[in-house]
Amino acid sequence: MADNINNTGSGGGNAGLAFIVGGIVVVLAIVAYFVFARGGAPETRDVNVDVDLPEVSAPAVPAAN
Repeated sequence: MADNINNTGSGGGNAGLAFIVGGIVVVLAIVAYFVFARGGAPETRDVNVDVDLPEVSAPAVPAAN
């Protein structure tokens, strides 16, 4: 004789878990896009700073008597 097994009421938790895992995957995809969107290497810039200061002389030392 075949047993008639009815499993009702189980498996409902999997939908919530799938929704959470799907949300995590979407967030990680967005973060990966912003991290790798620039091609990985930062852009190099030529920074040329020219500092020309006027020559400053020390004050004269008074003569010793």
